[in-house]
Amino acid sequence: MVIYSDSPNNRAIAIPRNDVEIPLTPDEYRRMEETEQERHEYADGRIIIMPGGSEVHSRITVDITTFLNLALRDSSFETYNSDLRIWIPSLNHGTYADIFVIGGSPEFNHNRTDEVLNPLLIIEVLSPSTEKYDRGDKFRKYRSLPSFIEYVLVAQDELYVEQYSKQHGEKNNVWQLEIYDQIEQSVIFHSINVEIPMKEIYRRTKFS
Repeated sequence: MVIYSDSPNNRAIAIPRNDVEIPLTPDEYRRMEETEQERHEYADGRIIIMPGGSEVHSRITVDITTFLNLALRDSSFETYNSDLRIWIPSLNHGTYADIFVIGGSPEFNHNRTDEVLNPLLIIEVLSPSTEKYDRGDKFRKYRSLPSFIEYVLVAQDELYVEQYSKQHGEKNNVWQLEIYDQIEQSVIFHSINVEIPMKEIYRRTKFS
């Protein structure tokens, strides 16, 4: 159990190793994140501990990020990782994505340089502990962001990628699904006009 002391009023908050029941304000949460080694999501007052990744998860994330950094080097797009938090104002929710891309300049929440509002493309590398959430509630929350138009889920235990693209001109939040499961295929990120071969995504990954 971690004890977090909120300095303005010296209120101590006990944080167990599961969902926290004591509601925190957004500012209390942010101060906590600045000192905690583990990362947490903020869900309208509730704190949720985010599980750690694996070596394979890290390897895939790094390889995709490296590819995108090179592909977007001379463009108006920029790639970010989980060092920055994504804030969803309509839900009073803060979370982290494995990889995301912003077009143009990042929009910071209340001038906080660690919290952005305008991801265009979000990529999550799936883990057994987070896959259900990434496919369901997290995707639903991301869709509350006006800038967000493309979502990519990358499996780490098999050659498999799902891509959801928001359809232009649709008022009903319609998303098109494309599936990639062959090594000779390439994933086309429509939002940034970049094509990444599956062999680059899984270039250092060996499946049992």
